[in-house]
Amino acid sequence: MKIFPSKKSEKGSAASFDALVRPHITYLYRLAYRFCGNPEDAEDLVQDLFVKLYPRCAELEVVEKLRPWLVTSLYRMFVDGTRRQKRSPLELIDDEVTFYETASSGTESPDHELAEDQRIDQMEAAFQRLSEDHRVLLTLHDIEGYRLLELQKMLDVPVGTLKSRIHRARGRMRKILESDIKP
Repeated sequence: MKIFPSKKSEKGSAASFDALVRPHITYLYRLAYRFCGNPEDAEDLVQDLFVKLYPRCAELEVVEKLRPWLVTSLYRMFVDGTRRQKRSPLELIDDEVTFYETASSGTESPDHELAEDQRIDQMEAAFQRLSEDHRVLLTLHDIEGYRLLELQKMLDVPVGTLKSRIHRARGRMRKILESDIKP
């Protein structure tokens, strides 16, 4: 099965596009998964991004730092898709999807592993209860490690605004976790 068109003039384009984006596929999928919260939507988002970018392969070749550029494009597609869904009269309901699989090293006691699993489940549930904007910011800044200046360029938001939004997102996460712990 061929993914890309096989016209003569585009054979080199398919190979160069593949060489450009292949190193970033896993990373982009992981981000999309954190943005969307389920694997199917994440796969669709990354696939849509590549379909949209394939005709612009020549432009991608001259991008100096491709990964941040791709992340920005992925984020903007995610936001656009979310806006379209909010305007849609249909609401899709998905099952909850677990974010991480804990690797068992075999050196910890079962009680410790159970407590760790429960803590991870609490964090995942709290993360899903955050607003979409808060999840995106915490994913990009706290999980992926993008700096404020990088986020400013990617999201086109002033640094001061980003600082306050990240602060509010962390505070909201803290409140959710505290409310879940109290009996």
